[in-house]
Amino acid sequence: MSDAGGLPLEKASQHREQYLSLQRDSLRDPESFWAKIASQLVWHEKWNKVLLWDPPFAQWFVGGTLNASENAVDKHVKSWRKNKAAYLWEGENGERRTITYGEFHREVNRLASVFQNFGLRKGDTVAMYMPLVPEFPIAMLACARLGLPFTVVFSGFSATALAERIQDCQAKIVVTADGGYRRGKILELKTVVDDAVKESPSVKHVVVFRRTGHVVPMIEGRDHWWHELMAKASSYVAPVPVESTHLLYILYTSGTTGKPKGVAHSTGGYLVFAYATQEWVFDAKDDDVYWCTADIGWVTGHTYVVFAPLMHGLTSVIYEGALDYPRPDRWWEIVERYRVSILYTAPTAIRSLMRYGDDLPKQHHLDSLRILGSVGEPINPAAWQWYFDVIGHGRCPIVDTWWQTETGGIMISPSPRLGLVQLKAGSATFPLPGVEADVVDEKGNSLPPSEKGFLVIKRPWPGMFMTLYNDPERYRQVYWTRFPALYYPGDYAMRDAEGYFWLLGRADEVIKVAGHRLGTKEVEDALVSHPSVAEAAVAGKPDPIKGETIVAFVMLRKMAIPSNQLSEELKQHVRKMIGPIAIPESIYFARALPKTRSGKIMRRVIKAVAAGGQIGDLSTLEDDASVDEVRQAIEGLQTAEKTT
Repeated sequence: MSDAGGLPLEKASQHREQYLSLQRDSLRDPESFWAKIASQLVWHEKWNKVLLWDPPFAQWFVGGTLNASENAVDKHVKSWRKNKAAYLWEGENGERRTITYGEFHREVNRLASVFQNFGLRKGDTVAMYMPLVPEFPIAMLACARLGLPFTVVFSGFSATALAERIQDCQAKIVVTADGGYRRGKILELKTVVDDAVKESPSVKHVVVFRRTGHVVPMIEGRDHWWHELMAKASSYVAPVPVESTHLLYILYTSGTTGKPKGVAHSTGGYLVFAYATQEWVFDAKDDDVYWCTADIGWVTGHTYVVFAPLMHGLTSVIYEGALDYPRPDRWWEIVERYRVSILYTAPTAIRSLMRYGDDLPKQHHLDSLRILGSVGEPINPAAWQWYFDVIGHGRCPIVDTWWQTETGGIMISPSPRLGLVQLKAGSATFPLPGVEADVVDEKGNSLPPSEKGFLVIKRPWPGMFMTLYNDPERYRQVYWTRFPALYYPGDYAMRDAEGYFWLLGRADEVIKVAGHRLGTKEVEDALVSHPSVAEAAVAGKPDPIKGETIVAFVMLRKMAIPSNQLSEELKQHVRKMIGPIAIPESIYFARALPKTRSGKIMRRVIKAVAAGGQIGDLSTLEDDASVDEVRQAIEGLQTAEKTT
């Protein structure tokens, strides 16, 4: 157990009781609680009902009207923040830009004027397929200014995946760039858009930002250069008041199994929740430099790179490229250069950087950091401890956050603003105010401490998605039928004796060995706790006797050498940490694991390769060679076993 960045145990215990008391108070009268927070936003008309709950559909701040762009930008240009940096941007190739709130406001208005000139009106949909440049959030806020729902498609998706999303929401315009940079290469974004638009008759115009300057085909009448349009645009467009329940954006979840799910977020409820959670979790102040490393193509980027930090008038860092390019200390250079004080990133990124050892971060001045954050999946204790000790120098609390695309914002996390509780490596601690979470068994009964079960949310919250776009029945079936009247996010969890929540991974990532249920994360955490292991991915392989056996893929730290002896040592280490039931049948050493460009291990690919099945869509894969690397690891061990 850590000391929570210096909190004495007695004081931390007092903070826990104070925090839990505040959390209980928020649930006694949640409507008054959320109304008080909502009053801090700019409204054109105040709501007449905080919550209209028709299970499983919620409408928040009914009757109220507001504008997301106005709340994120306009209020700041009327204050001293007009000349404050909104974004400090760094390209992978070393380019740097600073954009102030005043400049950001002007560009948002100009692009909104461009959209108006194209004839777009409230309710029309815009699709975006962009590199990580300041023009990305500018486009999102320009849409919000006019009440145009938008869908951001991650720039690693294929033309087929992009077309599928454009077609589903009937987007009239696509905003893109000629290309972007990734590991020194140009990503051909415009080419992908051209292929997608061929299959998307709803698209009338394509707006192209010039990022790389390389030659791309432009279709006359359809394609338009961003800079040419902006030169002729008006410098002010009045923000359009929209209903609190107006659709702000659609974000499609992974389409690896079946049709992608279009998560539809409202305007009012989403903004209120984003505003509150940014304050509670990151305790940001005006002199902070905040860096959420997520790509804006994911929900973390939507909420904690764009809307929430802008509403608070923060200065944020945006970095375009790969975390270890051209050198593995690129991130630590950025932290040092911009004096980053709040760093929010993914466990997979932390583990990737751990592989390079402690020396690289120690070569940089990281003393500006005061809060570290984790997002995307549960963080294993070994990575948590390295993050705390090496990056935070033992003085920065780690806000380990649990949430998902559907929740809109952070649901379970430590809260430095509200009273930092004692931290435990690998635990997201407690639900935030207004969030009622539980761990239940297969029948929906609340489980006692230390028993593993299914995470559920027991009441609506403002950031929750309204429905699945054009598919309310699927919304009901996927999230609300497993446990009637309870929201089921699909995660496996437990609480300890002190009530701390421990997220154990996706419930569908549970391996059943001889009748025993084991979360893949439990075994992965045990492997990574060994000093030779940097990362691990575990999958279940069908077995006629046991049902499933465990196979593990391991990436070693820089100085470790693969061997049969190390494999046996790792198996015994898992036995010691969990028990004999969790010992992997096989351990494969690989130099790379299949990951998305956002840094998540593609466990379904690991499982498919291990079982010899169909791999499926790889459009979000960072490096195709990683799949071959996993295959070769399996083949190498099988060959060695035959020889033996």
